Amino acid sequence: MKRALITGITGQDGSYLAELLLSKGYEVHGIVRHSAIENKEHKFSRIKHILDKIYLHSASLENYASIFNVIEKVKPDECYHLAALSFVSYSFEDPFSTINTNINGTLHVLSSIKERVPDCRFYFAGTSEMYGNISQVPQNENTPFYPRSPYGISKVAGYHLTTNFRESYDLFALSGILFNHESPRRGMEFVTRKITSTIAKIKLGLEKELKLGDLDTKRDWGFAGDYVIAMWLMLQQNKPDDYVIATGRNHSVREFVDAAFNCVNLNWKDYVKIDKALFRPAEVYELRGDFSKAKKKLGWEPTVSFEELIKMMVETDLSLLKQPISIIS
Repeated sequence: MKRALITGITGQDGSYLAELLLSKGYEVHGIVRHSAIENKEHKFSRIKHILDKIYLHSASLENYASIFNVIEKVKPDECYHLAALSFVSYSFEDPFSTINTNINGTLHVLSSIKERVPDCRFYFAGTSEMYGNISQVPQNENTPFYPRSPYGISKVAGYHLTTNFRESYDLFALSGILFNHESPRRGMEFVTRKITSTIAKIKLGLEKELKLGDLDTKRDWGFAGDYVIAMWLMLQQNKPDDYVIATGRNHSVREFVDAAFNCVNLNWKDYVKIDKALFRPAEVYELRGDFSKAKKKLGWEPTVSFEELIKMMVETDLSLLKQPISIIS
């Protein structure tokens, strides 16, 4: 039985990945903060249905010893490093925590693997935010990086750390450069979930308006459940390599809003208010990924359309609000 370790197992991607690995017969371990263990009802909401099937370990990405001890104990065959401070807007507010957690956390995991389980296969969660405002559209594995946020900068550093450990120490280490991927498990701080959850509240008479920033920003949005399959496929290859995972199509925030309001038969123009305070200090306006390498070498391609994704999210948020006790996380 293969043993996998997931950092960020309580997040959107971590929960879908844990389910996938369990379905494939893995022994699944996850790293969580001690504070999460003390607040299980909220922090474990995405994985509560599989808690009896997985093993959780308390550690902090900022603390090398704690990461080292977990990897020493688990001795994983595969490690999926998903944990990060990943909210772009927050990275502008607190760049120090973002840089420290994301860069040092990646270094701590890689160093621990090198020292204790050098045969472990390592996956680093890259992001389309590493491309920033590069002029090339679509972006592929050879597109230069031009990050426009502390978060994007920290992820570029993690990408290069991963490459360095692969080339310097012969580790099976690689990066998945994932474009935006959403689901009903997306955190409320992200614009897509903010949109769908607020629309659900408007439909039920609990809210009167939706405040948003720049509606012209374009993103390549896919379904998180599809993207974790790509993560797993990357670590099953004979040689480590980096891959872009995307849908190849992008849509503006305006299009997302329009499609989401259409799900509840409302006109978005009657409810959306533009709030200049929600604009980023340095915006990234157009991201669209070229996943042809992943399609050719991994046999991967997205299965959930833009419209299907939005409908899934709106319907789930409506369902959650109709429950006697909300379990929204």
